[in-house]
Amino acid sequence: MNQVSITKQSLPGYESRADLLIVMAFSLRARGADDEEFWLKVYGSTRAEEMAMVPWDESQKRAFLEMQFKAQSEAYQQQFPGAEHLVILDDGIPAGRLIVDRDAERILLVDIALLPEHRGRGIGGELIARLKTEAEQAAKPLWLDVENFNPVRSYYLRIGFRKIDEIGLYWRLEWRAPEVTNAT
Repeated sequence: MNQVSITKQSLPGYESRADLLIVMAFSLRARGADDEEFWLKVYGSTRAEEMAMVPWDESQKRAFLEMQFKAQSEAYQQQFPGAEHLVILDDGIPAGRLIVDRDAERILLVDIALLPEHRGRGIGGELIARLKTEAEQAAKPLWLDVENFNPVRSYYLRIGFRKIDEIGLYWRLEWRAPEVTNAT
């Protein structure tokens, strides 16, 4: 279990809370075969607002979510066969999922999602900060794709990502470490 202190320096975008020290106990572990139901639950939580608007009963909603989750999982496997699939643990309790694909040119945050009860505590922001550090050390850009209507898009822009492409309904965002210049 990792103890992480989040400060203004370690988590850009939280400047207004710079005086706040949050200590979290979260860790990551590889996704296992027995995590399928949990991953479906996390996926379903990201579609909860949408599901609340449809006039389906619970079995219809579940069938739809299972179908969509399977399609997403298969697409991720085809597009990113070498990606790392991780379970986010909050104080040892499964709290979310993280999928990261790395190649020689870039680091791609394929997916990050937390169950509602684990959101808003800085876990996702800290994971992104760690990926930014990894990207900086590797001298690679960090990419992610976000739906152009997803409100989290503004958060990504606030923490230094910039739009570099549009792919259908998605914006491809990129973060690059600031270039160091020598003052003479």
